[in-house]
Amino acid sequence: MSPADELKELTAPLRSAFGAVAAFSLAINLLMLAPAVYMLQMYDRVLTSRNETTLLMLTLILAGLLALDAALEWVRSRVMVRVGAAFDLQLNPRIMEASFARALSGSATSRGEGLADLATLRQFMTGKGLFVFFDAPFVPIFLLVIFLLDAWLGLFALVSVVLLLLLAWLNERLAAPLLGESARRQNAAARLAGKQLRNAEIVAALGMAGSLRERWLVRHLQFLGMSGAAADRAAAFAALTRFTRLLLQSGILGAGAWLVLSGRLTPGGMIAASILLGRALSPVDLAISTWQGVVSARQAWHRLDALLQQHPAQAAAATVLPRPSGQVQVEQLVVAAPGSRNPIIRGARFQVMPGKVVAIVGPSASGKSTLARALVGIWRPLAGAVRLDGADVHNWDRRQLGPFIGYLPQDIELFDGTIAENIARFGTADSEQIVAAARRAGVHEMVLGFPAGYDTVIGENGAALSAGQRQRIGLARALYGDPALIVLDEPDASLDEAGEAALRASLLALKEERRTVFVVTHRATVLSVADQVMVLVDGQVKAFGDREQVLKPVARNPETAGGQGR
Repeated sequence: MSPADELKELTAPLRSAFGAVAAFSLAINLLMLAPAVYMLQMYDRVLTSRNETTLLMLTLILAGLLALDAALEWVRSRVMVRVGAAFDLQLNPRIMEASFARALSGSATSRGEGLADLATLRQFMTGKGLFVFFDAPFVPIFLLVIFLLDAWLGLFALVSVVLLLLLAWLNERLAAPLLGESARRQNAAARLAGKQLRNAEIVAALGMAGSLRERWLVRHLQFLGMSGAAADRAAAFAALTRFTRLLLQSGILGAGAWLVLSGRLTPGGMIAASILLGRALSPVDLAISTWQGVVSARQAWHRLDALLQQHPAQAAAATVLPRPSGQVQVEQLVVAAPGSRNPIIRGARFQVMPGKVVAIVGPSASGKSTLARALVGIWRPLAGAVRLDGADVHNWDRRQLGPFIGYLPQDIELFDGTIAENIARFGTADSEQIVAAARRAGVHEMVLGFPAGYDTVIGENGAALSAGQRQRIGLARALYGDPALIVLDEPDASLDEAGEAALRASLLALKEERRTVFVVTHRATVLSVADQVMVLVDGQVKAFGDREQVLKPVARNPETAGGQGR
């Protein structure tokens, strides 16, 4: 399917449920004719015949029909709750996948916006706003019955509906821009607040809380201003609509009374016409009162549609590639940060055979971390390719490639859960592999020292651990399973002497197991283990080869050897 049709195709399985809801709506709207018919019979038959039996039977029939109407309304609401849940389950995996791709692309859009939009649509589907679209098509039925009572009353009712529709259209034209701008400003303020909260420690330490709060408050006040203006406008239209509806319903009574006095209509027909007009105007009135939800849902739908088009679904690879041996070939690689066209890595070209440990060194901002991200396929290159056993890493199915990749970024991100779950990458826990990875990373004894060992809950982002402990558990996660390619970005940045010794032992063990390892570092402890050294300067590979061959000229030019970089 084309990306433009994907959202419609994802919701296609729910069309039968919407058809059932439409059938319930037809029955509900037909049953709403019962009160009008009851009033017509009361005035034109019961009051003139003074027959109590007829009154009783008509009342019992009406009570039964209204009970059936209430039951159908209840069932319709329950069906929509379940349709909303099914809608969420149908779209959630794809929206999560696209939101994940958006986050990797470096988009400034809030990373959780897609899931928030999905929640908005689900809530709209379970509220009253959606029923407007099911009930509105039956308005002509009520108009037709009024026309059957009297043509002039039918014309009055038709003009009344058109007038309320005009008010609804004006509400849309005037309120929608304000609601859209209000939503954009709210998202901007939420992103700023989220960033401040994620960096609460540095904000507090440097006394930035006050100035950043003021910066957030400016955006929040802009949102409140727009939101208030939209709410004021919506309230004005709601009041105007209510006044108009009540005036029209009273007006049809006056017109009906004139027709009764002229002998063209019965009193029952006058009352029935007023009831039917109220029912015909009800969907329009409901549309205006819930219009903010309608607009929000429509905007959420368009944003989700745009999200899925910008990040099309990746088809699963038809052929499962065998486990790679770890041979890495980089071909004229040009890499920029997501969303940018300014290269950080420029024309990198090299080849590494399985079982080699490569140390990547260079001054600050030389592109070391960018190269690390490119090697594991996180950042897509502007040109060139990174090949693992001859296959471009971006052509691998990530679910297939992931178990063969070990990656430790500079900023260690652990997740709320146990140490074992984090090491096992939250997949199916294999106790033997978890312990093996911990031993390989030299953290087994450290983990056993925690209160619950491997079952210790570490909290969100590993809040219960020190920086060094997070780094060592992150290393165990990188070594979990059977990775052929391991990329470690400053793995020794937060380690003490014991941690450095454990890291060195891990690298030696990985060499024996013939794993291909890239290590971004400037520590002599790690350099002493490396088979090859790569020197990056200003995004270019200035030197690459055996350790002794490369380190001699580097030693004479030490400014190229150290520092962290992008």
